[in-house]
Parts: sequence; C-alpha cells; structure tokens
Amino acid sequence: MACHCLLLYLGIRLRTCFFGYAKGTEEMRHLKGRRKLNRTSSHRQAMLRNMVTALLENERIITTHAKAKEVQRVAERVITLSRKAAAKSGGDPSEVAYRVHLNRLARRWVRDRTVIKKVFDEYGPRYLARPGGYTRVIKLGFRAGDNAPMALLELIPDEATAPSEKAA
Repeated sequence: MACHCLLLYLGIRLRTCFFGYAKGTEEMRHLKGRRKLNRTSSHRQAMLRNMVTALLENERIITTHAKAKEVQRVAERVITLSRKAAAKSGGDPSEVAYRVHLNRLARRWVRDRTVIKKVFDEYGPRYLARPGGYTRVIKLGFRAGDNAPMALLELIPDEATAPSEKAA
C-alpha cells in the first residue's frame, strides 16, 4: 500500500488494482438513463421513430410499458418543437427561418410529411397554453403470450374540446 501511495505521489498511476479492473474507470453513469429495449441502437432508433409517427398520426397506440415510456419522451419533444413554432407565427423573416429550423428538427424523428404537417398545424396551436405533459401512459395489464406489461400511450385531449366535469 505504501508503494502504491509513493507511485501516485510520483505521478505514476497503476493501471489495475488487486481485483483486476482498471483504476479510474469507475465513473458514474450520469445521463445514461435511456432504456435499451434489447435492441441495437439503429433498430431502437428506427422503432422509436415509427412509434412516434404512429402516435402522432393516430393520437393513441398500445405497446409495452417500457416502450411507451421511451416513446413518450420523444413525442413530448416533437410536440414542444411544434409549440415553439406556433408561438412564432409572425411573418418576420427571422421567425420564418426559426419555424423552418424547428420543422427540420422534428423531421429527425417523424419522417412522414403529412404527420409533420398535422403536428405543426394541429398539435402546436392545441397545446400552446400547456407547458408540457402532452401525453399520458395508462397501464392496461399483461399480454397473454409472454406476460409483458402493456400500456396505452395517448395524447391528452384539448381542454376546450374535452367535456368538463363540474363538481355537484
């Protein structure tokens, strides 16, 4: 132990410790919270793109709970981009350029042009006053074949069109 301290004092770092793993590699896993879903990164990204597109096109999808939570993250970001574009509705050239920029950022995740048009024309103005939380995940139980937890992922309806319940 004294030799190890002397080497550290001299600036010489031991590469391995007694247990065999490299010293200095025990870093914390900050910002590593995404689910891998037992898929490669390209498969996972394609699957999330397809599911986000389906959610924004149909306003609800049924999937496993883990996938629903991951799709929810991406869909919320896309809707936030459309909200920002709806807030900048002026004809100023800088605002037009900003809206084009937001549209291109959203097209990273949603590749269907008709769905992008729907997102920016309908969902942006619909959720303009809402500061987030555009989707909800409702647990549905377990799938019959493999007992996987299933969930319904849907967009929150607009408060103006939704029936309001009054306390009696």
